[in-house]
Amino acid sequence: MSAEVSGRLYLRRRITNVVALSLSCVAAVVGLLFLGWILWTLVSKGITGINWELFTRDTPPPMAEGGLRNALFGSAVMCGLAIVIGAPLGVAAGTWLAEYGAASRAATVVRFVNDILLSAPSIVLGLFVYTLLVMNTGGSFSAFAGAVALAFIVLPVVLRTTDEMLRLVPAQMREAALSLGVPQWKVIVQVLYRSASAGIVTGILLSLARISGETAPLLFTAFGNLYWNSNVMQPMASVPVVMYQFAGSPYETWQQLAWAGALVLTTFVLLISLGARALLLRKRVTHD
Repeated sequence: MSAEVSGRLYLRRRITNVVALSLSCVAAVVGLLFLGWILWTLVSKGITGINWELFTRDTPPPMAEGGLRNALFGSAVMCGLAIVIGAPLGVAAGTWLAEYGAASRAATVVRFVNDILLSAPSIVLGLFVYTLLVMNTGGSFSAFAGAVALAFIVLPVVLRTTDEMLRLVPAQMREAALSLGVPQWKVIVQVLYRSASAGIVTGILLSLARISGETAPLLFTAFGNLYWNSNVMQPMASVPVVMYQFAGSPYETWQQLAWAGALVLTTFVLLISLGARALLLRKRVTHD
């Protein structure tokens, strides 16, 4: 190949690289501008509704003052129950995939089904739980049914995270522990879980951040409640459902509460995401 041809190829690659890099930068800037616009709108409209009454009073009737105490409590209860139900199942299933059935056909099927469940629309999961729990109990909406619907969202996230984190643990650690005569279950609990704990906890936190903003599954299961309720077998309010109901209403007080709830929810998700990243970074620094 002559020097002239080589020079042309090099020039073409430089031009292609500059064009691709420029388009990437433009796409990133446009995305950041829209993100900033969304956040500015959220903060400017929601900050005026942040006050003490937001956390101490229940959702009001139309044209009255109130807060989101019952909705915040309901969201905390249902998300907590969803984590309690879905996270242990996800960790157990991920452990089985990584340590016991890694090379089996059953593991391939489980991973395939988990990928489908991970990408399934949340409204489909809500309809499934509605058919399973609500219709079979005479149409009784409940916070427990909402928690089960959210647990179906938590499960695949935690399962995949646990599976991947355990497979990243060096095989030498397993072999060293097994060579000392330690049972495999104890190797998993005392060695592998400790090494992969940061990644597993991060997966749980990210799943919590995801379900905290889900609305569709709760519309078919927990439904909602304008009053304070601590019975998980009855309808219970939640912040996403209240936002959905209040944002489209003609009442200014309800719209203000919807914006305030959106700001609180966004702040919560941001803090959870930052906590998950800080946990991973701390674990990485410790290993280094």
